[in-house]
Amino acid sequence: MEELSGRERDVLALERRGFAGPGAKERAIREELGLAPVRYYQLLNALLDDPRALAHDPVTVNRLRRIRDGRRAER
Repeated sequence: MEELSGRERDVLALERRGFAGPGAKERAIREELGLAPVRYYQLLNALLDDPRALAHDPVTVNRLRRIRDGRRAER
């Protein structure tokens, strides 16, 4: 199985962090990863379905899957 790319690992690492205040996360996405927030969330969503991401960081991926599944169930 291939390993995650550096960008994919960086996306997961950013998700592990806590952010204070509105806009702090979006600012970090732009400044640290050089991505538009929309693209970041597209990459993140794809990572949640990637078994390599689950193997790399199971706690973060499972937490985000629960959040995503909960939001889908609300719709």
